[in-house]
Amino acid sequence: MICMVNAIVAQNLNLDLPGIGEGGESFMSYCIQLIALVTFGASLATAAAESEDPYLWLEEVEGDAALDWARAQNARSRAVLETDPRFDAMYQDALSILTSQERLALGEIHNGAVYNFWQDDTHKRGLWRRSDVESYRNADPEWDVLIDFDKLASDEDRNWISGYIVCLSPEYRHCMIELSDGGKDAAYWREFDTVDKAFVDGGFALDEAKSYIAWIDKDTLLVGTDWGEGSLTTSGYPREIRRWTRGGQAGEAESVMTVDAKDVWAFPVVAQDGDETYQFVLRGPSFFEREYYPVGEDASLTPLPLPLNADMQGVLDGAAIFFLREEWVHDGSTYSQGSVVAYALEGGGVETVFEASAKQSVEDVEIGKSNIIIQYLDDVAGKAARVSRNRNGRWKAKEIKLPRNGVVSVVSAGGGTDDALFSFESMTTPDTLFYVSAKNKVAQIAQAPAFFDASDVIVEQRFATSKDGTEVPYFIMAKEDVLQAGAAPTIQYGYGGFLIPVLPVYYSDPGRPQHGALAGKIWVARGGVMVLSNIRGGSEYGPAWHEAALRENRQRSFDDFIAISEDLVATGVTTSEQLGIVGRSNGGLLMGAMLTQRPELYAAIDIGVPLLDMKRYNKLLAGASWMGEYGDPDKDEDWAFISEYSPYQRLEPDQPYPDVLFYTSTKDDRVHPGHARKAAAKLADLGYDVYYYENIEGGHGGTANQDQLAWRTALEYVYFARHLMGTAD
Repeated sequence: MICMVNAIVAQNLNLDLPGIGEGGESFMSYCIQLIALVTFGASLATAAAESEDPYLWLEEVEGDAALDWARAQNARSRAVLETDPRFDAMYQDALSILTSQERLALGEIHNGAVYNFWQDDTHKRGLWRRSDVESYRNADPEWDVLIDFDKLASDEDRNWISGYIVCLSPEYRHCMIELSDGGKDAAYWREFDTVDKAFVDGGFALDEAKSYIAWIDKDTLLVGTDWGEGSLTTSGYPREIRRWTRGGQAGEAESVMTVDAKDVWAFPVVAQDGDETYQFVLRGPSFFEREYYPVGEDASLTPLPLPLNADMQGVLDGAAIFFLREEWVHDGSTYSQGSVVAYALEGGGVETVFEASAKQSVEDVEIGKSNIIIQYLDDVAGKAARVSRNRNGRWKAKEIKLPRNGVVSVVSAGGGTDDALFSFESMTTPDTLFYVSAKNKVAQIAQAPAFFDASDVIVEQRFATSKDGTEVPYFIMAKEDVLQAGAAPTIQYGYGGFLIPVLPVYYSDPGRPQHGALAGKIWVARGGVMVLSNIRGGSEYGPAWHEAALRENRQRSFDDFIAISEDLVATGVTTSEQLGIVGRSNGGLLMGAMLTQRPELYAAIDIGVPLLDMKRYNKLLAGASWMGEYGDPDKDEDWAFISEYSPYQRLEPDQPYPDVLFYTSTKDDRVHPGHARKAAAKLADLGYDVYYYENIEGGHGGTANQDQLAWRTALEYVYFARHLMGTAD
């Protein structure tokens, strides 16, 4: 590597280097020969790896043979699951919840209006709409439709799926709309005018790519996108940020910063602070690390002295607000991991804004007009506080009096006001919407209806002891008499990664089968038990809870999940013959580990859009961006610990594997569908029965609309019913 770098530098700078080696060949010549040998060796290694994996052809996402295989698997699995007598009722139950007109219309306040995205049975792709704040507060919003995505898709004969909407604050007139073809992460962007309620002719527009956008002013954007050859990182994300001025060509826009191809991404950040606009560009050396560069008036870039594990939340009164995911020692003072700090952009002074305890985890930080809203967990129970300066100039937190023992979420904060919107829910309590004034006066606006009868359902938080002695919390939901009787069919959900907590929500859009409304209606009402696992790798107890399961410590996450499973059996809640488990994405990796490590403990395993081939994950789509989480399998020292759990490589004959359900999406351009395809094919060839479903559209979510989500939810639950409750006549 040193030879290669020196050779490239010498070539670029036209430097002469002394001859080396026998015959006095030049340093460049020597390096070229060495590089050729290394490249040849790498080619041989790749060829050897391919010869050892007979299922590599299934990694060809749109390959005819791979798609024919997927369609055949779909037909075989659907023929069994869709014809189960319980399927239609489960599908209708899920659809009634996912498309209910009575769901809460959660929205964000901007410039005196509330903006909301809405889907139902007649608007499957969704509506983007707005209402005035007053009618919204009175629970009788008068909606003004801005974009009808169903009509747009029909008019243009495109499979448009709505994505992010990025608008210029505080006016909120100039917006960029993301449109995905079938639900992929790569998408098109178009400029939209919320006053004219139309896309802007000749306005800003980007072709399909994984793009990042931030408004500087109405005529200027900071943009990261696919600018052409060499403009993406090895993870497939933008590595160059440009300043694009209205009327100019995107390809000719002024370059602001370019990061190394081995970095994960470059990202634009623009923060509004009253009348001031602050521009930043972010370099991401890894998935979790960030360097922030304020863009000077002379286009200079000098990084802020924050640690790499720090996330900017915005700017208030000239200070950049950061959440620290690692301890920071600065100018002789120590700022604790998991705290929120304010860094003065002029002068560099630092103040602690909010410091979380060992049992707390900051989950959301929102910048209001004159203060800060912080949503946090306290022993996995949701709370919120407003933090502002007191008369002495010190930051002081005042708790917002919201309901307890559930999930608190910030729906809206900022948008030119100190008023805020919050929701509260639990697995048995439907979403409730609250309006909180600048003085923390709390008023309930609306509550969603109950989607199932929870009068005899209880939710408990319990703790299991993991292999290393760590106490790991979990939530259990069941009818009281079912829990007392014990030995009940039970589904255990887990994720355990990327700082994402597993919370006992009632309904979250898009809904997931483990959420209270769906689980209550479809599973618990039929005598089942639902369990949520708060294993390490998430953020339930702050960044340290996540770090405890990174890289070589991944097994801790798996051990935590196993400990909960064993606790469920030991306490009589269920038996191994009635215990099923479910997880998706990183949770799909967790499921794969459970399949290969403790197959006798489970009767059913539902594996969604998973990572499974951890030898090649970094070569598939966005996989290289996750090496900060898992490690680099191309390094011998990392593969040594990754190989201990990589599910695909550990699949073996003559094991007590249950009949697994895999699902994925052809359009998933985040986690490659090859993971699920190859594992399913390998298991089948080893002689195991496998269920498999691949949606041809839908992106990483696996579905493109609520109808598809309802169908797949029924597919998952009928799979569990067959294996945990028995077949139905």
